[in-house]
Amino acid sequence: MEIWRWIAARRLSLTFFLLGLIILLFILVPLLKMVFSSDPGILWDTLLQGEVRSAIWLTLYAALLATVVGLLLGVPLAYFLARHRFRGKRLVEALIDVPIVVPHTAAGIALLFVFGQDFFLGKAFHLMGIDFVSAVPGIIIAMLFVSVPFLVNSAKQGFERVDVRLEKVARTLGASPWQAFFRVSLPLAWRSIFSGSVMMWARGISEFGAVLILAYHPMIAPILVYERFEEYGLEYAQPVAVLLVLVCLLLFIGLRTIAYRGERA
Repeated sequence: MEIWRWIAARRLSLTFFLLGLIILLFILVPLLKMVFSSDPGILWDTLLQGEVRSAIWLTLYAALLATVVGLLLGVPLAYFLARHRFRGKRLVEALIDVPIVVPHTAAGIALLFVFGQDFFLGKAFHLMGIDFVSAVPGIIIAMLFVSVPFLVNSAKQGFERVDVRLEKVARTLGASPWQAFFRVSLPLAWRSIFSGSVMMWARGISEFGAVLILAYHPMIAPILVYERFEEYGLEYAQPVAVLLVLVCLLLFIGLRTIAYRGERA
């Protein structure tokens, strides 16, 4: 009798838990099935292949550089949006989210129309020795385009939670606007910025469509998985996919742990 009362009292929580469990299983089961279906020996042999190591390293490296660029340009934009009201602000915020909803193959074509060597900006960078088509800079800008909204939105929410009065107090104590930003606002919003950076890096690592159009070569890991699947089938593509998932999972758990410890400190 007691157990039925306990279930009745927590019916809503149990229902939501079971519904949420379906989503968790939907995420976990395919990944676990893929990982545990792999032969450790084949995984190790795949990891020893220079092409695979280079593709995984390039993926992590390019996504990290895209995240650094996103920090340098996106954090100021996030702060500006959090601190100012102006006509057209909602339009600007909507534009920031456009890369999330645009098909990423279309995003790659759009970038090609700007950074391709047949167009003005592409020609200008080419004169400086920087090419984007079939080059690492192209991979970086493709990752930057599709992932920077995650950083900007998270950083903006972090700055919005910082009380403006704290900045004003710092100003009355003699701090310049720059000093108030770096000593008050930025330290208080760092968790949101860090969380957004992790999400941006993770999204950059997983990018496929825009990179496929703009810079098929040098090959990043998602494109290597696609190429091996197309040319040789599932058995040949699976080890690369598993290695990429494991590397991303370890990095993501590590970064999330750092963020969690920062929140508890």
